[in-house]
Amino acid sequence: MKKILIVAPAWVGDMVMAQTLFKVLKAQDPLAELHILAPAWTAAVAQKMPEIALAHVLPLGHGVLALKERWRIGRQLRVQHYDEAIVLPNSWKSALIPWVAGIPIRRGFRGEMRFGLLNDSRVLNKAKYPLMIERFMSLAFAKNTVLSKPYPHPRLVGDAANAAHLKQQLGLTTDKPIVALCPGAEYGPAKRWPTEYYGALAQRLHDLGYTVWLMGSKKDESLAEDILKVAKESCHNLCGRTDLNQAVDLLSTVHAVVSNDSGLMHIAAALDKPLVAIYGSSSTAFTPPLSDTVEIVQLSLPCSPCFKRECPLGHLNCLKQITPERVLASLQKLVGFTQVTR
Repeated sequence: MKKILIVAPAWVGDMVMAQTLFKVLKAQDPLAELHILAPAWTAAVAQKMPEIALAHVLPLGHGVLALKERWRIGRQLRVQHYDEAIVLPNSWKSALIPWVAGIPIRRGFRGEMRFGLLNDSRVLNKAKYPLMIERFMSLAFAKNTVLSKPYPHPRLVGDAANAAHLKQQLGLTTDKPIVALCPGAEYGPAKRWPTEYYGALAQRLHDLGYTVWLMGSKKDESLAEDILKVAKESCHNLCGRTDLNQAVDLLSTVHAVVSNDSGLMHIAAALDKPLVAIYGSSSTAFTPPLSDTVEIVQLSLPCSPCFKRECPLGHLNCLKQITPERVLASLQKLVGFTQVTR
């Protein structure tokens, strides 16, 4: 039985999209045992992926070098006797642990001077593989392989029993259909639809008879507070009250989701939830939500997508010109709801 270690991405959305690679590897060899090495926040997502047998948590933050710790982890992983490693991040440090672990085949894109650390080093052809999932999946095959379509979609599996327990624990009612709003985007403000617009949308959904959840990490608490200034008592604020594993379980029970281009957007898509995805500085040409029940709201302004963390022109028109009414119309088109009987 082949054992493969995948050095996974540190961004939640990228981790979700990496499941396409896992699916391809299991299709090639159903008996292959897939392990990942990932930070705790993305390892949590892998717990919802049936393809992953084991997750090794990398106890290091974004950008931390920590050579001694990486050397220790690599030595520790030697006992696993992996047959090959696939390194998804392009950094030098991400390729170090598989080399120290003595894994005989170490595959990835050339990245930051990784000669020697990788012995199956690929030159990324961005024109051939414009999508992130194509770049991930190509590492399952020989060089220059033409990928077969249709591509697999990520599919996460929520825990219904845990979701029911969480609802009780958090005092969440279930007598009305639920719409989750995800106002955060860790990459930066240029991907965040204005909080006052989220507030207006939340109030409108409440008036139509829907329960509204605000979902995000502890970093999104201030965004939620701004939304509540507009929506008042119309929302349940769950930002910072769940870990990522719990957020997946709760999202698996909602009626629909409205989200910025973020990790939670990709999670909602992988849960196959009706999703309105709002794009500002980023583009669906590289990292689209992979689901058949998605409405994309994006303006084709001359200045977008710019792929910046903050608007370089200072006006954020790519998001400010998307009105709450437009997002509500997209939601209604997607799930066909109007007024809930009270």
